[in-house]
Amino acid sequence: MKFCDLSLSEEIESNIWKKARELIHRNGFILDQEVEKFEKEFAMFCEASDCAGVATGCDALLWAMEGLGISKGDEVITVANTFIGSVLPILRAGATPVLVDCDPLTQQIDAEQVESVITPRTSAILAVHLYGRLAPMDQLLEIAENNGLALLEDAAQAHGARYRGKRAGSIGHASGFSFYPAKNLGAWGDGGALVTSDHELSTRIKRIRNYGQKEKYIHFEKGWNSRLDSIQAIVLREKLKLLDEWNERRRHASKWYYEQLEDAPVITFCDDDGNEPVHHLFVIQVSERDKVQKKLQRQKIQTGIHYPVPIHRHKCFENEHFAAGKTFPEAEKQSAELLSLPMHPNLSEEQVDFISQKLKDTCSESSNDKST
Repeated sequence: MKFCDLSLSEEIESNIWKKARELIHRNGFILDQEVEKFEKEFAMFCEASDCAGVATGCDALLWAMEGLGISKGDEVITVANTFIGSVLPILRAGATPVLVDCDPLTQQIDAEQVESVITPRTSAILAVHLYGRLAPMDQLLEIAENNGLALLEDAAQAHGARYRGKRAGSIGHASGFSFYPAKNLGAWGDGGALVTSDHELSTRIKRIRNYGQKEKYIHFEKGWNSRLDSIQAIVLREKLKLLDEWNERRRHASKWYYEQLEDAPVITFCDDDGNEPVHHLFVIQVSERDKVQKKLQRQKIQTGIHYPVPIHRHKCFENEHFAAGKTFPEAEKQSAELLSLPMHPNLSEEQVDFISQKLKDTCSESSNDKST
């Protein structure tokens, strides 16, 4: 049983190859009209005014921070149970990450803890929308506004999700999306986008991503090479047409999981009021997680762990002041107990039934092993 199924219909593949051949024939490899069209369409999808396609989701966050003037001496608050790609852009910008723990009920950043760690050096809050659910944006937006902070969104796992009716990417000052192939909206390689309704910021990012030039060989600032590939833009445009439908299929599969696992000895996580998730991942909390995962693997059921190491425990950060000696009990607990079950738009009710039953059988076996 695949953890993630990236297969496409013949019609979608045919459309992609047709447009790719046209692009090749016109030599439109770099920042072709396909990139501009995708930027307009994705901004509209996110209900924002502007989008700048870049090389990766990490770059989108980095350029957002650079565009907002976040640099050495500044602090950016984010959550400890995220992927390292949320934190590296903060460090690359020259700023210092300030970690807080997650809410045990939702797995998202704990807004009350955010407020408690604000200092005169704090310049931004980076809200990470984990697993396809949005962070508590009402609370975070109020905290940001009351303290004069930028609110950024790491929306790499939340393409199309909503919070109180607003799309991921449209709530904060700017947001970063990843188009890694396994995302809800995935390319055929790497890709990313910055989404914002700040036209001036978007215009600057479009300069930064292209060596800082406004026109060829005329450089206005120290930029970089971080452009969304034109062929990837073709792939993304075709997939974007079906994203709402694919997200709805994920919701249906998740609902079926909830029903089948209602009597299982696992914890499934609730959505806080107003969240309309897109279920990039379906994550459960289970005791003896590693044993359960190995037994499911023997049943040919692929699973994942998101994430096995919380940010402050990574080897690369052991001498960093923001991580060394820090403890975040909930993030540490989750790193030992969370398990991601198969989730993709092609997942059927029969497959969910099979996975759920095998999971319950496996948990029962583990319980019997402990009692003997």
